[in-house]
Order: sequence, then C-alpha cells, then structure tokens
Amino acid sequence: MAALLKKLLRRGRPWAALGCRVGRREASLGADPAGAVRVRFAPSPTGFLHLGGLRTALYNYIFAKKHRGSFILRLEDTDQTRLVPGAAENIEDMLEWAGIPPDESPRRGGPAGPYQQSQRLELYAQATEALLKTGAAYPCFCSPQRLELLKKEALRNRQTPRYDNRCRNLSQEQVAQKLAKDPKPAIRFRLKEAAPGFQDLVYGWTRHEVASVEGDPVILKSDGFPTYHLACVVDDHHMGISHVLRGSEWLVSTSKHLLLYRALGWQPPHFAHLPLLLNRDGSKLSKRQGDIFMEHFAAVGFLPDALLDIITNCGSGFAENQMGRTLPQLITQFDLTRVTCHSALLDLEKLPEFNRLLERSGTSLTQEMLSGELKKLSEGLEGTKPSNVMKLLRVALSGQLQGPPVAEMMVSLGPKEVRERIQKVLSS
Repeated sequence: MAALLKKLLRRGRPWAALGCRVGRREASLGADPAGAVRVRFAPSPTGFLHLGGLRTALYNYIFAKKHRGSFILRLEDTDQTRLVPGAAENIEDMLEWAGIPPDESPRRGGPAGPYQQSQRLELYAQATEALLKTGAAYPCFCSPQRLELLKKEALRNRQTPRYDNRCRNLSQEQVAQKLAKDPKPAIRFRLKEAAPGFQDLVYGWTRHEVASVEGDPVILKSDGFPTYHLACVVDDHHMGISHVLRGSEWLVSTSKHLLLYRALGWQPPHFAHLPLLLNRDGSKLSKRQGDIFMEHFAAVGFLPDALLDIITNCGSGFAENQMGRTLPQLITQFDLTRVTCHSALLDLEKLPEFNRLLERSGTSLTQEMLSGELKKLSEGLEGTKPSNVMKLLRVALSGQLQGPPVAEMMVSLGPKEVRERIQKVLSS
C-alpha cells in the first residue's frame, strides 16, 4: 500500500512538489558508540525485492530492534551494467510496505552516508592505495582475452577456473613499463596461505583456505569501481557495522574478507550466515518466478505481516514455530542462537491461510494507525504540506475535494478497494 501511495504522490504537476526526496548526507567516518548494534541489508538494485531478500532484511531488522540497534539499507550498485531502472526505489518502498523501514538509507540519509556504493568510490580508492603501499595488493595487466582463455582451459580440464597470479611478482620496472601502456589496470588482492578462521554465529567455527583453491581476486576494476569483496569490507568498517547477517552463499568468501580486514588493520564485525530460503521442493527461489516479488503480494492484497509470518515460520530462530505472529511478536521471540544451518522450505500455497489468520485476529490497520502512517509518509517528502497529501489522496479515493478524514475512508473502503482506486489513478 505504501508503495502505491508513494507512486501517487510522486506524480507530476500540479503535485510535483510532493515527489521530492530527502537529500543525502555527506560521507562520514563516524560510527555509533562502542557496543551499539548496527546491521545492514545490502542488496544490489539489479532487480526488484523478492522473498529471499525480504527474509534477509527481516532477520537484520528484528535482530537490530531486539538489541535496540540500527537497521541500515545500503545499495550495492557498483555493477553499473546490470542496474534495473526503478529497482532502488522499489527495494526501499517494499521494506516500508512490509513494516521494516531502515533507520538509515539512501532516501532517509544518516550519519554514515552516502548509502549507495557508486557514491563512495573515493573510500574504495583510499583503501586500495593503502593496500598497494603495503604490498598487500598489486596491479594486474592481464587482458580479458587472456583471462577468458584461462577459464576455458580450466573447464576443458574439468578444473575450477582460477587466476594464475601471473602479475603477482612483477618487478617495479616491469610495472612501470606496463603502466605506461595501460595506466588504469585492475587491482588484485594478494591472498595469504594461512586464512584466518572465525566463529560464525550460525555455522560455528569456520575456516576456508581460499589461497589454495582461488587465484588472487580483483578488488578494484579498471573503471575505478570496486568488486563486492573490497566494497563490503570498506563499507562495513566505515559504517560501524557490528554484525553481518547475510546469506550462507557468502560463507566461503568470509575468510577472504577477514584477510582484507587484517591487511587494512581493521577490526572485523561478527558474522552470522543465514541458511537459504528454498521452494517447497528444495529448488532455489528464482527471479524468473513472477510470484516471489514483493510487488506481486502487495498488489493482490496480502497483509505484510502474513509474509513476515510465513518466511519465519518455515525457518528457525524462534523458540517454536506458530502461525499468526505479528512483527512485535517476532522481535520478542527471536533468538539468533536458535538459527540452524538447515535450509528453510517455503510453501507459498499456505500463504492465504496465514493471511486469513491475521485478518481474523484483527491485525488490519485501524483509523488511528492509518492516520499515523499517513503522517509519517508526508513527513518523509521534503517540502510537502500534510494538507496537500491528504487532499491528493481524498481526490484519488473519492473524486471529491472535501469529505471525511482520509484514514476513515481507507478503513471503510478496505485495502483491496483502496489499492484498486489508487492503481486506477496511476494508470490514467
């Protein structure tokens, strides 16, 4: 619903002023006082928010709120070739619709901004320069064609593709000669043989000897944009992230990230890798499944709490699984030590049942709750008078400039009718 309202409020004249965003704040190296819990959800805006992303965001949110900490949204948009128009806005819209809005984000700003990696390139360049000075990183002049040949050769021999570290031991004279021809090489991180182990808060003591199975990874591309490995380490450090809760697919890479922390002289955060959210048959959730995107669930009228309930009910982290839990109950009951390593199997055919249970339990918005949410919405739009917001919504819902309070109309009409009327205005 919030997403539809925001689309309506961002329409052109005569309501253009309602679409203004809060300006981002300047970068800051400051962090919360020692001991403060700060977590982040860091998706890539290469697609709209789906259930897998929602689950990761939710676990971060409830962990932060459980410990009176901060939940941060950071957009990892360094792969400029794969960005999807509207995805960045959709991610934040859907988090707000789900009732788990970030405390700091590209839209809301905050003390550790900017919150888009494409606006933090100077920080990555500074970290790369520090690594080059200590010899922990080196320039790589290998052409894309050579790297592709290495990959094909490895696959032909049924081996895992890896870089052969050809540029690792170039002399200073050789580097100078190559820089004269190629002044913008990629930068690789020199992996150490003895990778540090770490205590994962879900998987326990973990260690991966990355140097024995991987070549030295690129950390800064020739276009000046970082790869994930450098960017997440630099950002988590400068944003004062205390705990990293992310998908288990990043478990193997964590030893590599710890080597980067050590090379930069920084203290790493605590790590908790969450097991995968899978379909009922054990297959992976895929973006090609049209029914896993948050916009789909919002459009057909499912309650946000029903989605939060079902994606936690099929997993772990709570004393017991029970249907009908609201977000405050999830926060109260959550215990990170109860998260297991087993994948969560999601049965979406049960979602209507979860939705009906919450509707019967009276978790639908009341007029008072709606009034508060509408006030928050108008406050989040710079230069917007609440009276203008209410006037626009009243016209969209009733076609009249005057009438009963907007919240009262919305309660009377019900979520489905409100959505349909707003969608009708948006499509006209």
